[in-house]
Amino acid sequence: MSILVYSENNELHYQLLGKARELADKHGKDVASVVTGDCNSQMLINYGADKVYHFTSSALNEFNVETHMQVLTIAVSEFKPETILIGATKRGKELAPRLAANLDAGCMTECNKVWVDEENRLLVERLTYGGSTIATETCDSKPTVITAPNRAFEKLDPTERSGEVIDFSFDISEPKVKVVEKRQKSVSDADLENAAVIISAGRGFKAQEDLKLLDELAEILGAKIGCTRPISADLGWMDEWVGISGKKVKPSLYVACGISGTIQHVAGIRDSQIIVSINNDENANIHGMSDYSLIGDIYEVVPALVKALKERA
Repeated sequence: MSILVYSENNELHYQLLGKARELADKHGKDVASVVTGDCNSQMLINYGADKVYHFTSSALNEFNVETHMQVLTIAVSEFKPETILIGATKRGKELAPRLAANLDAGCMTECNKVWVDEENRLLVERLTYGGSTIATETCDSKPTVITAPNRAFEKLDPTERSGEVIDFSFDISEPKVKVVEKRQKSVSDADLENAAVIISAGRGFKAQEDLKLLDELAEILGAKIGCTRPISADLGWMDEWVGISGKKVKPSLYVACGISGTIQHVAGIRDSQIIVSINNDENANIHGMSDYSLIGDIYEVVPALVKALKERA
């Protein structure tokens, strides 16, 4: 099974190469990467690529879905892959369905597992119905476009490998959409997707300044602080939220503070190793998936937890 891999996120690109290498090795096929602009092509080869299609053009300095779709279309015509793996980043989610439509191909998104069964069918698993159900899907079209989120697959340890780098430098068609203005958005340093310990805030917090309750607990546990969608998208108290429409996380420890546990939020934390919930409603949905539940007011429980941890330390 020949596989073409693309993601503008280097770490995610390496993870996709790990899965691509696994699938390709079972069938004696090749893996190719697509990159634009400045890049370390040899590093991609060391992580599993047999070929690297390197595109350079002034039009590629800034991401534009139309120009990057042209790039991938050219790479597909050159490599003729059976499967195309694209990182499910904000840009990748925009690019993948357009590429699939342009190729008249099927597209399966946000896939957490990809494998080939005994009948040589490419199968994927993905969350559906707001994360309440896991669907197993297949696609008859060739090529098949698949997107996968960060940390769905493990990257391989890099090894010295030989491969081919094919350079493309050309004029790209003028995109129909042009960027007329850019405004800087505040960027959170939370890096929730890679955090080992996460403490999240929900609607149990009555005011934005009350979120400071979590700072000391986060410092003791070495945790990053996240929140639910209402705290971020509705109230604007934080930049990023955890959930199916935000960041999907899988820390070793997830502490949910004042979170009811809607399906959308639960879908984003279901891969956490240990979940601890703090909520004064003993019937809250979050308790149903928690390994440990603390029934009580977060304004009393969190300070008491901080005190207990300090004494133990």
